[in-house]
Amino acid sequence: MDDQGFLQQAIYLAKDNVEQGGRPFGAVIVKNGEVVSQGVNQILTSGDPTSHAELNALRQACENLKSLTLKDCTVYASGQPCPMCLAALRMAGIEKIVYAYSNADAEPFGLSTAAIAEKLRQEPHRQEGLQFVQLSTNLPFELYEFWKQKQTS
Repeated sequence: MDDQGFLQQAIYLAKDNVEQGGRPFGAVIVKNGEVVSQGVNQILTSGDPTSHAELNALRQACENLKSLTLKDCTVYASGQPCPMCLAALRMAGIEKIVYAYSNADAEPFGLSTAAIAEKLRQEPHRQEGLQFVQLSTNLPFELYEFWKQKQTS
């Protein structure tokens, strides 16, 4: 199957999800021409605002491949990944994302994440509607140094 075929698979997952009362988002993750996982948006059924199609597929792919790195995988998504999903896909090493519908396509339906993406381009302390505070811990250890020591022992 080619990019078009995998993308259509993601769109049909999204369509099926809508038929089940979910939101119109589906994702497929492919490695070496084989589907390693798929997911749909389940925020309404799970009550979890992070239960996006791409993240559900990402979790499943990592579990199926027993790896936190998905460098050799491609993500096919029905819609343009939101900033949260995009960050997670980058953190997993994904280097190619193919999607069908853009934020501009989603805007008339209230499904665009472009406004969130724009806010996230600002420094955290400058983002409207977000109070971002760093406090000193006053603890007798430095957490990251503690973690580093545990990794080498």
